[in-house]
Amino acid sequence: MNLGDLVVRKSYGGDVLFRVAEFRSDMAILKGTDYRLLADAPVADLSVVNNPEATVAAQQVRIKMNDSMNRIRKQKERDSINAPNGAADRLTASAASQAFFEVPGKVLHLDGDNNYLRKSMQLYTAMRVPAHGIHAHESQMADLLYRMLPELQPDIVVITGHDGVLKNRTGPDLYSLSSYKNSQNFVNAVRIAREYEKNRDGLIVIAGACQSHFEALLQSGSNFASSPARILIHALDPVYIAIKASYTSIRDPINLSDVIHGTISGIDGVGGIETMGKYRIGMPRPQIISGTTATETGAG
Repeated sequence: MNLGDLVVRKSYGGDVLFRVAEFRSDMAILKGTDYRLLADAPVADLSVVNNPEATVAAQQVRIKMNDSMNRIRKQKERDSINAPNGAADRLTASAASQAFFEVPGKVLHLDGDNNYLRKSMQLYTAMRVPAHGIHAHESQMADLLYRMLPELQPDIVVITGHDGVLKNRTGPDLYSLSSYKNSQNFVNAVRIAREYEKNRDGLIVIAGACQSHFEALLQSGSNFASSPARILIHALDPVYIAIKASYTSIRDPINLSDVIHGTISGIDGVGGIETMGKYRIGMPRPQIISGTTATETGAG
C-alpha cells in the first residue's frame, strides 16, 4: 500500500472511498474522495481499490451527483441563463424589447482540501458562476476572511474543508464544539464574515463539512450549514447551494426545500434559513468600442 492509493475500510463494509494521505506507524490518514471526511484507520483494516468506479459506494454517489447537477441545470433554465425572454419578463414592458445582461452572485470559496477546491472551481466554471477559490487550512480561514472580504466583496462565501466528530463522542457531547475536528475553526470564520456584513441577505454564508456542528454554525451567522444529523456530506454540496444562491433572483427567496433536497446529502446533511437570492439582470448590455464601431458582448 502506497501514498495516494484508493482504499476502503473493511470494518465499515467499504462504505466510503478514501485516498491515503499519510502514514503514521501502523495507521493511515485518509481523505474521502467524494465525501468531506478526514479519518484514520489501521493499515490492516484497509483494502486497496483498483477499480473505484465499480464499487457500489461510487456508483451510488455518481447517481446522486448526476441528479443534483440536473437540478442545477433546471435552475439555470428557470432563471433564464440561456433564455432571454424569460429574464426580460422581469423587466418593464418598455424594457422587454431591449438587450439585457446577467449578473450572477459572486462567490468566495475557502476550502481546506485542494482536491475538493479544484473540483469545486471546475463546477463553478461549468455553470458560469463568478468565483474566487482559496485553499487554506481550516485554522487560517478566519484571518484570511478578515483580509479578503473587503478586497473581493463577494455576494456568497463558502467556508468548508474537513471536519468530523471525534471518536467516542455521543449524546450531549455532540453539542460541544470541542467534540469536532474543525467546527470551532468554521465558527470563527463565520463570525468574521458576520462582522464584515451583519445582514444575512447582504452576504450569504455557507459553512461546514462532514458531521459539522450545524447548530453552532447557524447561531454564529451562517445562512446554510452542515450537518443536522452529523452525517457525511458530499464534497460538492456547499458548491451546489452556492450556485443556487448565485442564480436565484434578488427578488426571490431561495427555495429551502428545493435547495436542501437538491443536495446529494439531503436534509440530514445540510440545513439553512430563509435567504434572498443574488442574481440580477441589467440593461442595456455593455458594448465594446472599436474605432467607430460598437460591438455587443455578454456580461455577468
